[in-house]
Amino acid sequence: MYLHSVKPASGDVAAPPAVSRTYAWTVFALTFGLLLSDYMSRQVLNAVFPLLKVTWGLSDTRLGALSSVVALMVGVLTFPLSVLADRWGRVRSVILMGALWSLATLGCAISRNYGDMLLARAFVGVGEAAYGSVGLAIVLSIFPPSLRATLTGAFMAGGAFGSVFGMSLGGVVAAHLGWRWSFGAMAAFGFMLVVAYRLTVTEKRVGASRWAEEGRALAQPATRPSFRALLKGLFSTVSVNCAYVGSALQLFIMGAVLAWMPSFLNRYYGFAPDKAGVGAAAFLLLGGAGMILCGIATDRVSRVLPIRKWVSAIVYSLSSFVLLVVGFHLHAGPVQLVLIAIGIFLVAGTSGPAGAMVARLTPEAIHASAFGTLTLVNNLLGLAPGPLVTGMIADRIGLLGALQVIPFAALVATLAFVVGKRHYPGDLQHLATLEKAAASQKCFTSLERNA
Repeated sequence: MYLHSVKPASGDVAAPPAVSRTYAWTVFALTFGLLLSDYMSRQVLNAVFPLLKVTWGLSDTRLGALSSVVALMVGVLTFPLSVLADRWGRVRSVILMGALWSLATLGCAISRNYGDMLLARAFVGVGEAAYGSVGLAIVLSIFPPSLRATLTGAFMAGGAFGSVFGMSLGGVVAAHLGWRWSFGAMAAFGFMLVVAYRLTVTEKRVGASRWAEEGRALAQPATRPSFRALLKGLFSTVSVNCAYVGSALQLFIMGAVLAWMPSFLNRYYGFAPDKAGVGAAAFLLLGGAGMILCGIATDRVSRVLPIRKWVSAIVYSLSSFVLLVVGFHLHAGPVQLVLIAIGIFLVAGTSGPAGAMVARLTPEAIHASAFGTLTLVNNLLGLAPGPLVTGMIADRIGLLGALQVIPFAALVATLAFVVGKRHYPGDLQHLATLEKAAASQKCFTSLERNA
């Protein structure tokens, strides 16, 4: 059975080959696997912090810099590298990125000193910078629009699962073979996936499936958009800007709560550090599950009325606010942990609908750039400042007080989704008008050339 068949253009001898469901899911599996490798290579460092500290006599500040340099490279390079991938080729870009972060992770394994390790970690960030946006653009280009929220949520959940695998497997390997083998194992996993991707996925085969938007085929433009046109396409409507902001604010909460969850369990439940880490990992997995299951639920309820994606995002964000505020105000105990767990599950649930709305509100030809923008906003407004702001508030009113305040960001996210929903129908009409005008201009230009 095939996902899509492409009609031949006039003058073509035969249509490009259709893309089978098996091939589409194979592409998803390999792309998701590389995302796991991405986060495993990034987070394995946390598992070997104590060993590095002893080996090189490092301060906590220098240890923290080894982690922060990756986030810095990702934040700075996500957007420009996503734009380049749209122009150079997404599949080729993915192969190059995976090879680079795997090679850099291997560099961590053979580092002779702190300087070598810091440089290698910087290149890990360079390789990983645009992978999330470009990989997601490839996945969405080969599946029907009705699965966008599901696929976006599932793909983004790979970050949570990869982080858990990286820390847990890295710790086990380090305990038995030493910290260098932890990095080496992650590098080997990445290289194997890169080879499999290179042998399986090609631009031509991925390009054979370009799903219609509202019954129309979305083709690549004949000319690459200028930088000004690109920015216009990325930020052209109120609703797409609301999707960016709402998604980021929800991840602000998730990043803050998960970063401080080990400390919360240690201080208020008396968990030993290792037990607190395991408990925090469980909450992280719940967040990943929320991305997947809430994405599936969103696609199901919005099959007939796409605007229900906005309604789903509003429900998830508002529910997460109530659950987390109430949960962190309760006394320590099972009920508190259950409410916080459900809140974390839902706070991440907006990732699927938000990604689907960004895809719907931007041209397919710039989807890697669009998801690069979403990743950039998610990091700059969400994941990066969340833990820092929580720590700053905690220094003044205590960690529990800070965690009681942080969920209020979900109210602002809810407002952003409400505003986006109100503008959505008009923005779709505006985009349709622009597309018709662009198509007419393209046809007129073609007629002039043939005259």
